[in-house]
Amino acid sequence: MHYEYKTRGTCSQEISFDLDGDKVSNIKFVGGCNGNLKAISKLLEGASVDYIEEKLKGNTCGFRRTSCADQLAIAVRQAYDESREKA
Repeated sequence: MHYEYKTRGTCSQEISFDLDGDKVSNIKFVGGCNGNLKAISKLLEGASVDYIEEKLKGNTCGFRRTSCADQLAIAVRQAYDESREKA
């Protein structure tokens, strides 16, 4: 299933990704630090929701309380939880 998540408190405005069970793929960020976010997307291709959350949740950027990586962790967890509720 394809998901789109509007970020909060980051330079990126949106994250899109596909979720198949608990595996995440096709991660794309709109805005933000282009090179770094492309690298994160490649490194996490096929990773589980738990793995992404474990590695990225709570990561901050400068003075902000969140980051693009933290927002990704939030987005994939939210999508996964919503997909399980529908099942």
